[in-house]
Amino acid sequence: MAAADELAFHEFEEATNLLAETPEAATTSRSEQLTPQGHVAVAVGSGDSYGAEDEVEESDKTALLQEEKQQPGFWTFGYYQSFFDVDTWQVLDRIRGSLLPRPGHNFVRHRLRNRPDLYGPFWICATLAFVLAITGNLTLLLAQRRDPSIHYSPQFHKVTVAGVTIYCYAWLVPLALWGFLRWRQGVRERLGPYTFLETVCVYGYSLFVFIPTVVLWLIPVPWLQWLFGVLALALSAAGLVFTLWPVVREDTRLAAAVLLSVVVLLHALLALGCKFYFFQPLPPAHVAPPPRATALPPSILLPPTSPWSVATPDGQSLQAQHERTLLPALPTLRP
Repeated sequence: MAAADELAFHEFEEATNLLAETPEAATTSRSEQLTPQGHVAVAVGSGDSYGAEDEVEESDKTALLQEEKQQPGFWTFGYYQSFFDVDTWQVLDRIRGSLLPRPGHNFVRHRLRNRPDLYGPFWICATLAFVLAITGNLTLLLAQRRDPSIHYSPQFHKVTVAGVTIYCYAWLVPLALWGFLRWRQGVRERLGPYTFLETVCVYGYSLFVFIPTVVLWLIPVPWLQWLFGVLALALSAAGLVFTLWPVVREDTRLAAAVLLSVVVLLHALLALGCKFYFFQPLPPAHVAPPPRATALPPSILLPPTSPWSVATPDGQSLQAQHERTLLPALPTLRP
């Protein structure tokens, strides 16, 4: 018992010393749980904790001010720099999502995650334009080797046509779609469209599937070319429909059906236009047929020709050649 009392008194003395050194300390007692060998718990607080709390509050204020910082104008490079701030893994993940569309899997929510980029759509459109122009020229070159009657010359203007077509489609169609959804938002309050950059990003990544398809169109088998084209169109259009359906399903059935039909139709027109313009072989070169001999009617009489007027292969008449051979044989007369 003496050892236990001595131990309890020692703890109380230590607590007293701590309270004397730190007057601002707070004590906590558990009297209902005390035993003969119980002790008093002491919680010591100092003025340093208040300083730490002030630093945390200042850091929070600084973070809030940084978030509320005004964004640069859209006419500056700083505004567009954030849309190209994306790493390779994010771009590959978004490409994989565009190649494997699934029902109920929203590309914007699951892949973009409110962070659209312009890096992927820009380079996808550029790659598709150059691949279209190159494979279109290669198709004509291979056709000429199979059929020499086809005349081929490098068609560099196809690069310009492909670039203008692809970039106009990837920007103007999303712009029209975004404007239509914004207009329908005023009619249907529950309709919440995507942003313009999200719509551009969706269309840009949906064109990636046409890059390998265009390369496969070099195979000179018509039914196989059409098979690859239909598969690529189905995958790309399905990705667009699955992404737009959560937005347009709140609208009327007629408006939703018309909008999705127009989206698929424009996508099909793009694929068909590329197929017929860049991969249509040139017609064979026109070769003039040799002239044919025609018989004259018997009523027409040809004038008689003297045998001396017949021309020889060297362009001279027989009479001229005969005179030239007889002149050296004649004797020369001297006065």
